[in-house]
Amino acid sequence: MKIVIDAMGGDLAPLEPLRGAAEAAAELGVGMIVTGDEAQLRACAQEHGISLDGITLVDAPKVIPIEAEPTSLLKQYADCSMAVGMDLVARGEADAIVSAGSTGALLVGATFLVKRIKGVKRPAIGTMIPAQGGRFYLLCDAGANHDCRPEMLTQFAVMGSAYYEKIIGVEQPRVGLINIGTEDTKGTELQVAALPLLRAMPGIHFVGNVEARELPLGGCDVAVCDGFTGNVVLKLTEGMGKFLGGAVRDVLFSNLRTKLGALLIAKEFSSFRKTLDYKETGGAPILGVARPVIKAHGSSDARAFKNAIRQAKSCVERDICGAIAEGVARQKAAAQENA
Repeated sequence: MKIVIDAMGGDLAPLEPLRGAAEAAAELGVGMIVTGDEAQLRACAQEHGISLDGITLVDAPKVIPIEAEPTSLLKQYADCSMAVGMDLVARGEADAIVSAGSTGALLVGATFLVKRIKGVKRPAIGTMIPAQGGRFYLLCDAGANHDCRPEMLTQFAVMGSAYYEKIIGVEQPRVGLINIGTEDTKGTELQVAALPLLRAMPGIHFVGNVEARELPLGGCDVAVCDGFTGNVVLKLTEGMGKFLGGAVRDVLFSNLRTKLGALLIAKEFSSFRKTLDYKETGGAPILGVARPVIKAHGSSDARAFKNAIRQAKSCVERDICGAIAEGVARQKAAAQENA
C-alpha cells in the first residue's frame, strides 16, 4: 500500500508532515510518497535527523496558498504539492492522500482529479466527534457544501452510514438529521423536505430529527446536515472542547488539595483530554470520491499526520469507497423504483 502526504500543506510544513510520514513508514507498514520541493525536503530531513527509509520523495516545486482560489489548483498550481499528490492517486500510483492544505483546494482536487464515485452529486466532509460513553458520531457534511438540496442530504446519510459501519464496526448506524426540534415541521425548507426522503431511504437506519444538544449525548451515530450548519457545529465543538479542558485543568490545580486529587486521577484525566484532541483522530475523509482523500487539521503535528495516515490506511483496507459506491447505487435504484 502506498499513501501520499502533501508535505507543503499545513501550518507546520514541511517538518511535521515529513516527521509524520517517517513515523508512519516505520510503524504502520505503509509505503509513503511525500510530495513537495525535493531539495527542501531532503535538507529538512538531514537537519532534523529524519529517516527517509520507506519514503519516496516526488518533486513538486509550488505550494498553493491558503488564500488562493481553490480552482487554481487545476491550472495555475497544477504542479503544487497537493495537485501532484492528487494526480498520483488518480493514476493509481498511490492508494490514498493526506493533506493539511486548503480545504477548498483539496475538495476541488478530490472532485476533478481523483473524481467522484459514479452517482455522487457532491462529495462531503465527514468528521468524527467524541460523544458520551466513549462513542463517536460522524458529522456529515462538516463544511464542503454550504448550500444543499434535500436529495444531497440523503446521499450524505448513505455515505456517512457506509463509512461509520466500516470504520467503527456498527451495523446499521443510527442516522439523524440535525434540526432545531424533533417535530416534522421544524427547520427550514431544506430540513422539512429532506425528512421524508430520509425516512424512505433503504439501507439506512434513520431515527428522525436530532437537536444539536443531543449530538454529544449519543443522539445518533451519523449526524446529517448542510455544510454551513456542520461547520458551525464543528467549530463550536472544538471551542467547547478547549474551554472544558482548560476549565477542568484550572479546577484541578487551583490549590494544594485539588492538586493532590489531580494526582489520583491523572491517568483518567489524560484519557479524557485525549478524547477531545483532534490529533488522535488525525483528519476528516472527503466522502464520495473514488479513492480515500483525508483532510488533516491545518495545525497538525507529526502525531496528527501519522494518525491521519493510519486513517487513510484503514479506508483503503476496508474499501470505504467501494462501500459508498454500493450504497449510492442502491439509492439510485430506489429513486428509479419510486419515480
